[in-house]
Amino acid sequence: MQIFKGITAVALAASVNVAGAVDGLISVKSPVDAKTTMDRVEAQARQRGLNIFARIDHAAGAAKIGKTLRPTELLIFGNPQGGTPFMECAQTVGIDLPLKALVWQDAAGQVWLGYNDPAYLAQRHAVPECAVAGNIAKALAGIAQAATAP
Repeated sequence: MQIFKGITAVALAASVNVAGAVDGLISVKSPVDAKTTMDRVEAQARQRGLNIFARIDHAAGAAKIGKTLRPTELLIFGNPQGGTPFMECAQTVGIDLPLKALVWQDAAGQVWLGYNDPAYLAQRHAVPECAVAGNIAKALAGIAQAATAP
């Protein structure tokens, strides 16, 4: 089974425990709880000068309708310096931007950090040669590594 392709594989394989990419989703195990993991993701994004557009607590939303959902949060973030060049390669990439990071706790209690593989997005939008995808992949891998450190 191919785990994942491109620069993302190189950046992540050496530094974090990564599960297989399913339809372009890179999932990284976190040794800390979901809230701490997402707090770290947000802090790392801010440190890198990225704009935070929204932090959505899906479990809190579920509670509003009387449902229970394990910890699940989504962070929407990015900046024009990365997004614009990606959209210059293919304007349709805009449907997948800004960037998103999902933190969730699975049924076994394991916390995960997931995000879309930029190489997958480039391929999805028929621009696999778009150089900015590699730069975004490096940035995301760095955020993931810092957020999931012990």
